[in-house]
Amino acid sequence: MSELKNTHHSFHEPSGQVDVDAVMAEYDREANTRHFHGVPRVAVRYLLAAFSLYVFYMNLISVWPEQIRRASFVGLIVFMAFVLYPAKKRTAKRNNYIPWYDLILGLVGAACYFYYVVNFADLAVKATRISQWDMLVGAVGVVITAEVCRRVVGLPILVVASAFIGYAFYAGYSLRRIVYTLFYTLDGVIGTPIGVCSTFIVLFIILGSFLEKTNIGAFFIEIANSIAGWATGGPAKVAVISSALEGMYSGSSVANTVGSGSITIPVMKKAGYDKDFAAAVEAAASTGGQIMPPIMGAAAFLMAEMTGVPYSMIVVSAIFPAVLYFAGIFLMVHFEAKKTGLKGLPKEAIPNFFKLFLKKGYLFLPIVVLIVTMSIGYTPSRAACLAILAAIVVSMFRKDTRLEPKAFVDALENGAKNTIGVAAACSIAGIIVGVVSLTGIGLKLAEGLLFLSGGIDLIALFLTMIACLILGMGVPTTANYVIMATITAPIILKLIPETPVLAAHFFVFYFGVVADITPPVALAAYAGAAISGGNPIRTGVIATRLAITAFIIPYMFVLNPTMLLVNATFGQIVQFTLTSLIGMFAIAGGLEGYMNTKLPVWQRILAVGAGLMMIEPRLTTDLIGIIIIAIIVALQYGIKIGKNKPVTA
Repeated sequence: MSELKNTHHSFHEPSGQVDVDAVMAEYDREANTRHFHGVPRVAVRYLLAAFSLYVFYMNLISVWPEQIRRASFVGLIVFMAFVLYPAKKRTAKRNNYIPWYDLILGLVGAACYFYYVVNFADLAVKATRISQWDMLVGAVGVVITAEVCRRVVGLPILVVASAFIGYAFYAGYSLRRIVYTLFYTLDGVIGTPIGVCSTFIVLFIILGSFLEKTNIGAFFIEIANSIAGWATGGPAKVAVISSALEGMYSGSSVANTVGSGSITIPVMKKAGYDKDFAAAVEAAASTGGQIMPPIMGAAAFLMAEMTGVPYSMIVVSAIFPAVLYFAGIFLMVHFEAKKTGLKGLPKEAIPNFFKLFLKKGYLFLPIVVLIVTMSIGYTPSRAACLAILAAIVVSMFRKDTRLEPKAFVDALENGAKNTIGVAAACSIAGIIVGVVSLTGIGLKLAEGLLFLSGGIDLIALFLTMIACLILGMGVPTTANYVIMATITAPIILKLIPETPVLAAHFFVFYFGVVADITPPVALAAYAGAAISGGNPIRTGVIATRLAITAFIIPYMFVLNPTMLLVNATFGQIVQFTLTSLIGMFAIAGGLEGYMNTKLPVWQRILAVGAGLMMIEPRLTTDLIGIIIIAIIVALQYGIKIGKNKPVTA
């Protein structure tokens, strides 16, 4: 980002620099690590870098059984977590300080998992007849892993997991059976979530670290500035576009918000945007990065594993909903800018798109390599490794992006550090999956919702949405999806049997993601407000309104699965593309109360209602909606034309 600051001063606020590290530490628990200097710093740095190299070896060379791969992976994660993360936030500021009990917990926790690695063959024969010692090791391993999750991720997911374990005891299962299932099988801590994390997700996190070292985030902001900086409300539109681009490789709503928001939010404020609105735009757009293919906050790989749908098909299915989401925010920003009279940036502040692309377009090559290799049949692991190699190669093209040995080790270090939080969350999410498999509680939850909904599909979907928003509060995207896929997706498939599996999973995934901007635990909104100096709750409310598309699109998945481009004809694609965009235009204008002029209340109500009618995939509702919208547009734009006044673009 330093280059961007040097070349386009007018795109930055001259004062009031944002302490990005402080904001991340406050609102992203994964960034709240201990501080090391001197020899301890070097030791920790190379410990983390060595872990990343171990991951490459494990995925590309080793032929170990899956249990050994996963258990060794979690064991190392546990040890690194106790080295890096303090029990309380305030102790993180002490330099070169690790309490003796943290070292013991880290070593004991790692030892539990490596006990499993060493005794894997014997334990497989014992099955549920594990000894008292085996049971003690397993129980200690689970408890210490839970403490890692508390430190790194937070309490919400831990509370959910504890409630599920409590239910297993209530259902009559013995401690031995529960410990065996949760620690010694592929249905617990080392279950599917960790399996995906230790193969695909960790490599994509490392890829993201290498891409950051090539300064691709600054390039994305420059590209967005060259595309939309000149337009009405340009700075906010730049935030939307750059966040969509960053979402292609980033895995955190908060990190997205802080990374690009530290630049875009001050510029929006300088352009005249209200500080809460500026923060809300960035939070909503950055949260949308989690639904942006090809990575989708790493949930795409889990979705492939849990649905049996090929990864390539999931990525294709995610394209149109993601475009519609960002189009909705873009329209809301546009109408807000027109309503408040905000203009674009001055011409001298906007780089030339073609010159910029010719100069730095090569930074896109790693993402192109990633998409192409996966589309021709490479596994995600190998595709990620080739993309990392491409990032290293393209970094050599210019001196300011070149990965010197220090930067190379930095990327490995940051990749390992960023993996700890995701792995901790995935391990606890595995506990939830294990209890659901053991007890069959998912079926009971579905029966409860069926009773509450009275068998009415829309009510059932609404109740499922509420459950997703509650369960997703304060939980990272990856673990968030695992919880939704385990608990709520089967509910939809039970209540509405004709729903395609992929549509049900996309439904719960979207609502789990938007929990990051939905008050009261709107972490992305809180991070944005910390940068803007605004009110976090008001920021969350505005961000929720801006991201209204995310509350509509999931219903469209279920009502009209062709939106996911599965078995959709060309004619269907054209129809739902046009009707969806027209509907979003009307909803955005109605919620903002402005299109070309101020909308009277009755027009606002009609605009929102007509836009919602476009959700129902029927010709009748589409026609009624289009007629109502056409009348409103004619009143908005036709009156000005009739008075020979210029129409604002």
